[in-house]
Amino acid sequence: MARKNSPVFVIGCHRSGTALLYDSLLSADGFPLYHASPYVHTTLLRICGDPSIRRNREKLMQLWLRSKAFRRTGLGAEDLRSKILEECRSGGDFLRINLSELARRAGVQRWAVYDCDNIMHMRTIKREVPDALFVHVVRDGRDAALSMKKQHGVPPRLWAGERALFAWALLWQWTVRKGRHSGQKFPADYIEVSYEELVLHPEKTLSTLGEFLDHDLDYGRIQKAGVGRVAAPNTVWKAEPGGEAFSPVNRWKTKLSQPEIAALEALIGDTLEEFGYPLTTDRGRSRLDPTLSLMGILYPPYFDAKLFLQSKTLVGRLAKGTRLELEAPV
Repeated sequence: MARKNSPVFVIGCHRSGTALLYDSLLSADGFPLYHASPYVHTTLLRICGDPSIRRNREKLMQLWLRSKAFRRTGLGAEDLRSKILEECRSGGDFLRINLSELARRAGVQRWAVYDCDNIMHMRTIKREVPDALFVHVVRDGRDAALSMKKQHGVPPRLWAGERALFAWALLWQWTVRKGRHSGQKFPADYIEVSYEELVLHPEKTLSTLGEFLDHDLDYGRIQKAGVGRVAAPNTVWKAEPGGEAFSPVNRWKTKLSQPEIAALEALIGDTLEEFGYPLTTDRGRSRLDPTLSLMGILYPPYFDAKLFLQSKTLVGRLAKGTRLELEAPV
């Protein structure tokens, strides 16, 4: 299949500009306008199990028809039921069946998927969708952690309390490293896009991405169409008092104290530098307190264990599926 028809998966850590990138693709034309995250590999399959088993496919179909993601397709309940029940053997099949139909109805040749957490399932997706292309949006971990803390507060992970900022920073570090590590398994089909470059130099960044995707990402057309976050930034800060101008890049420099910056850079500085973000403090002189040192040791294996339990064991079946925004069963 020609690269220009390959499906595109937009991935990255939460609060890193993935929605902006996805909506930029939709604004460029050539993709069906699908405003939802299907959460196939990240939620539906956890709850329903392996779709190669018919009873799991039936459960998957029932749950899908109740989800917000299905409602956003505009399809009818019977449009794809028989095809899914007879042909679907994997999450990749499920995505292809649904999104290829959306693309067909839109008169386009390819589709895109927006789900940040697909970054945890890249190798599975690549096995199931061999022509998949992955766009990993990377944001400065200091801004990503600050934004996640602002939006979500204290994370429900181990202990955090007043250390919530650092728990989110460790999640950012774990996520971007996992994405890069997986992407190195198929480098020709994986690209990293800097959120800062997308915001500050969009025309150049989109041109480079367009070459990778073999898709015309004309900046003028994208701005004119202005789908979703292209026209309305997805920010948690615009309600802040003081009337500050909207500026999503390097917000950490004014929102964090100097001790917080020093501690963050001591904690995740290696990864910041690995992804091209210079430090502002001397890490050799910044010593982590015992609690942060222990968090740095315990959190990565905790994240790994949680992902394994949810994805590879029956624990995933216990998920509530809140993010699916289910309608009551008929």
